Amino acid sequence: MKYTQLGRTGLKVSRLVLGTMNFGPQTDEADSHAIMDAALDTGINFFDTANVYGWGENKGRTESIIGNWFAKGGERRDKVVLATKVYGNMAADGEAWPNHDKLSALNIRRAVDASLKRLQTDHIDVYQFHHIDRSTPFEEIWQAIDVLVQQGKILYAGSSNFPGYKIAQANETAARRGGTIGLVSEQCLYNLYERRAEMEVIPAAQEYGLGVIPWSPLHGGLLGGVIKKEVQGGRRASGRAADTLADPTARARIQAYEDLLDKHGIEPGEAALAWLLTRPGVTGPIVGPRTAEQLESAVRASELELSDELLASLDEIFPGPGPSPEAFAW
Repeated sequence: MKYTQLGRTGLKVSRLVLGTMNFGPQTDEADSHAIMDAALDTGINFFDTANVYGWGENKGRTESIIGNWFAKGGERRDKVVLATKVYGNMAADGEAWPNHDKLSALNIRRAVDASLKRLQTDHIDVYQFHHIDRSTPFEEIWQAIDVLVQQGKILYAGSSNFPGYKIAQANETAARRGGTIGLVSEQCLYNLYERRAEMEVIPAAQEYGLGVIPWSPLHGGLLGGVIKKEVQGGRRASGRAADTLADPTARARIQAYEDLLDKHGIEPGEAALAWLLTRPGVTGPIVGPRTAEQLESAVRASELELSDELLASLDEIFPGPGPSPEAFAW
């Protein structure tokens, strides 16, 4: 496994990030523990979760599964760079009591303590804002984060789903306060099919020294050989992938993508992950395996070298927006 620094920090993380969103809803606790053990065995040390994972009446369940895994010992916690998120409300019925969601100092304090309890640890390495909070000023957010850092409950702060201007606003506010390192990472929707992050988010992250952590690297399975699987009678597309394939033009692009990779003898999902690892500013994509076999495929992708010819062909099928401001200015 290859490693890199997380943005401008001294923190060394694996080029693949283990996503845990399936732990609980789709993967039971025993299999989740086995996947985490296998991830460590392959050298993956960066694990990502969120307080709301588990969803519905089971919100927090994913953090609890991870916490039970840490409790097994064997240096599991010491070997993991642990990232979780705060923003969403934790009420089972979705009706949040006032101040029990978003990024007020009160909710940040409450949420981090609850996550630490579920995770059975005394600190979170990267504490991430799951979404922007339009009602809370960054001065308040950074004050709350500074307290948590001083208490030793978190080490770094990151963002998720932030537009470029909010990354700039957050870190300029941190700089004015002094003594606050600001955001060190940004999780964003980014993959071969969805490249809009290249216009503003990724340039802002690079300018401010944030590591970029793409989520949904296969775009909901769309880039994982979905048409081939349909033909072979395997798992059918659902969600984002199914919606996209309903468009004949989009389906033709996916077919061309699968045909190209078939010609090169490369699995589509592995190529999509390997492509992200070639992109400037990317720390590593989040992979969310439901099975050990899917984890093994992701690890193979991290070792895959894509030729310049293949990269150019992928750009022809899925052209990016180009640099900003040219991409939208003329």
